[in-house]
Amino acid sequence: MNASSLPALPSPIVALVTSRSLAGGEDALVEAVAQAVANGVNLVQMREKDLPDAAQLALAQRLREAAGGKALLFVNDSLSVAEACGADGVHLGERSRTVAAVRAAAARPLLIGRSAHDADGAREAAAQGASLVVAGAVNPSPTHPGQTPAGVGLIGACVAAAAVPVVAIGGITAGNAGAAMRAGAAGVAVISAILGAPNPGEAAAELAAAVRGATSA
Repeated sequence: MNASSLPALPSPIVALVTSRSLAGGEDALVEAVAQAVANGVNLVQMREKDLPDAAQLALAQRLREAAGGKALLFVNDSLSVAEACGADGVHLGERSRTVAAVRAAAARPLLIGRSAHDADGAREAAAQGASLVVAGAVNPSPTHPGQTPAGVGLIGACVAAAAVPVVAIGGITAGNAGAAMRAGAAGVAVISAILGAPNPGEAAAELAAAVRGATSA
C-alpha cells in the first residue's frame, strides 16, 4: 500500500472512543459525537463490538456523517465494517489480528491503530506498521475498573520504544491531559470525560484546550 495515500493524522490528537451505553443510546451517542467534533475532537473511534456487523455498519455510517469530515473515523477490530462505511482507519486491541495481517487484507489504504499496555507491545505494533499506538490505562478508569493504572511513565516508555504517535488513554480528563502530553503523548483518547459529561460539547472543548495548551507550552 502506498503510505502517501493514507489520511493524515491530526496533531495533536483529541480522540473520542464511543460507548452508546454511557451516552444513553445510539441517537444520544451520535448527537454527542457531533457536539464533540464541533468542539475540538478530531478522531472518533467506534467501539461497539457487541453489535452485529450490520448494526455496526449502520452506526458507523451515522458517526461518519456526524463527524462531517472534521474528524477521522476508526472502527474497532472490523476491517469489513471500516471499509464498507468509508472509515479512515481500524483500531486493533492487543488480542486482535496483527497489524501486518490487517494491512495485508485491506482493500485500500487505512490507518491502523493498536492498543498497547507496555513498551514491548508498542514496539511490536510499530514494527508491524501501525499508524499509531494507544497506550494505557494511564490513570484509574471508570470503564476499566479492574485495571491497575500505569501512570504517565507508560507514555514515555512507549514513545521511546515506538517510532509512531502514541496516544494516552485511561481516565484522561481536561485536568490531567497535560501530564500525558508532557510525557510525550501525541494526543489523548477519552470515553467518560466526554460521554459521561452533562454537556459533551463543553467537555470536548475543555479537553481540546488542555491538550493544545500542553502542546504549545
